[in-house]
Amino acid sequence: MVIKLKKYKYIILNIAISLGIGVAIALCTMNSMNLYQKINRPKIAPPGFIFPIVWSVLYVMIGLSSYLIHRSNNNNKESALILYYFQLVLNFVWPITFFNYQNFLLALAILLALNISVIILIRLFYKIRPIAAYLLLPYLGWIIFALYLNFWIFLRN
Repeated sequence: MVIKLKKYKYIILNIAISLGIGVAIALCTMNSMNLYQKINRPKIAPPGFIFPIVWSVLYVMIGLSSYLIHRSNNNNKESALILYYFQLVLNFVWPITFFNYQNFLLALAILLALNISVIILIRLFYKIRPIAAYLLLPYLGWIIFALYLNFWIFLRN
């Protein structure tokens, strides 16, 4: 059992880091999440219970993607991983700005920077391990949708 866990420790670590960001976000914003129910939202905005489900799946995929890059021998992996950790910081800061501080304009700017970072990250990851880039595509789709929601909320609240 110990040998099997040792074999998977890096994949577990990468997924734990990614999921850990999600847990940290949840802990930091849990007293502000009722804002989502109170603000004017577009009709296509999902119900609040959907977000933790989607984000959990996305964080696992993001963690798997980073694992594939960490384990590669590519000379460009360090610069790709720097951008990876930078986008995790943006991912962490956005919901705090949006929910806790209710600064929808600043949150929109952070989310735009996150989208740009992830697009660049996908391109970098693709050059190293294409499957790592493909694992990030649902994440990109979700944060593009979040950008739309944030923009709509900024305009109407």
